[in-house]
Amino acid sequence: MTRDATQPLNTARTFLFVPGNRPDRFDKAMRSGADAVVLDLEDAVPPAEKQTARDAIAAAWQHLRTIRTPIVIRINSPELPDGATDLAWLTCLDHPPAGLMIPKAESPTVLATVHAAQPGIALLPLIESAAGYDALADIAGCGGVARLVLGHIDFMADTGIQCSEDKTELDPLRFALTIAGRRHHLAPAVDGVTVELQDDDRLRLDTLQSLRFGFGAKLCIHPRQVPVIHQALHPSPDEISWAQRVLDADAAANGQAVQLDGRMIDRPVVLHAQQLLARARPGAH
Repeated sequence: MTRDATQPLNTARTFLFVPGNRPDRFDKAMRSGADAVVLDLEDAVPPAEKQTARDAIAAAWQHLRTIRTPIVIRINSPELPDGATDLAWLTCLDHPPAGLMIPKAESPTVLATVHAAQPGIALLPLIESAAGYDALADIAGCGGVARLVLGHIDFMADTGIQCSEDKTELDPLRFALTIAGRRHHLAPAVDGVTVELQDDDRLRLDTLQSLRFGFGAKLCIHPRQVPVIHQALHPSPDEISWAQRVLDADAAANGQAVQLDGRMIDRPVVLHAQQLLARARPGAH
């Protein structure tokens, strides 16, 4: 269950970043097949080009809205001058974005302020620091928050954690995001980027790891990553067949206990089967 099942960002599997100061890339990103595009005003944009990025997004806004892909804008931290400027600038757009990605989210007070200023926009707070981890429960419970997002590279820099290739050192953090999101009825969390652009095997393994921890999406930094992530998140034909057989057996039992392949079919098994079939529908979890 999520706060708003009609919100397209709740079911997005891929969030593709595009620097706001690169309008030449906007259209390609919007047509990449990504479930959502993140127009970035933060890390991907040098300080001297922040206003250039805002102007470029504003100039392309009406055209971008004709394409059905939901748009998220990653603003700068609202606690910084650039973030305050971003929030004021948003009011100049003739239609709000589908969501705002909030970097280095550490304070529920800051998120509440953003929500009060932009009450109709879904908030996607990035957990990128020890302080964000410590405030997870309060952040997840803030009004307007749709999904939690893991910014593991910044988190590693903040904490000094040194990760192996599969980043198992961050397992407690992923677990914590999943539990906090579930506790507050948010959509499944969004995992961080895979920086190896040409390594599809690494991307696939990272995505499957995300899935095992209950995440439902991943951040992308190149359009070629989108189909790999979608394929990895999609159940196998055997999984789909098993799930459908479970639901059929449950329906035929009419509420009575039933066995399938020597295994008892109870409510948790039925829920798992429903979740698998939901994942088989593009953009659904």
